[in-house]
Amino acid sequence: MRQLLLDDLQAARRRDPAARTLLEVALAYPGVHALWIHRVAHRMWHASPLLKLPARLISQAARTLTGIEIHPAATLGRRLFIDHGMGVVIGETAEVGEDVVLFHGTTLGGISMSRGKRHPTVGDRVVIGAGAKVLGPVRIGSDAKVGANAVVVKDVPPRAVAVGVPARPRPAHPAARELDPWADPAIYI
Repeated sequence: MRQLLLDDLQAARRRDPAARTLLEVALAYPGVHALWIHRVAHRMWHASPLLKLPARLISQAARTLTGIEIHPAATLGRRLFIDHGMGVVIGETAEVGEDVVLFHGTTLGGISMSRGKRHPTVGDRVVIGAGAKVLGPVRIGSDAKVGANAVVVKDVPPRAVAVGVPARPRPAHPAARELDPWADPAIYI
């Protein structure tokens, strides 16, 4: 668990040019705080049925403190970085891969009230731009990018860039390989 928390700190430090030290990240980054609280609540959620309510209450306290809502049942990979974070929502059955970046206002939400898988699955090394909504049990392939304010309701293939409302995937521009891989995908529009 200690290594996981350190990985979270280092991911934020590496991906945010404004982050000067690990101490600054640990003390002043609500995305990191929400992620750490989620990691504790997630373990509780899966440890015992008796801990589901306390896990849920902890996640709601994190929402109040950080402005980021993550259901304790959501599965989050290593080195997730939530930049700024205010307004991020990650639903109960969401699955997020490793080395993912979510900008503020991102929603990984559902489109139905039925039980079962109803939230997105996000692959590894995905970047989801500010204000983007990824809705339903869709898949975002590894190395894909979702542009700012896009509304994704269909699968996005690996390495594609999805932009617009509704979002339409398109191949990444060849020059994109030379750009910052963690930059907001809106730069590809």
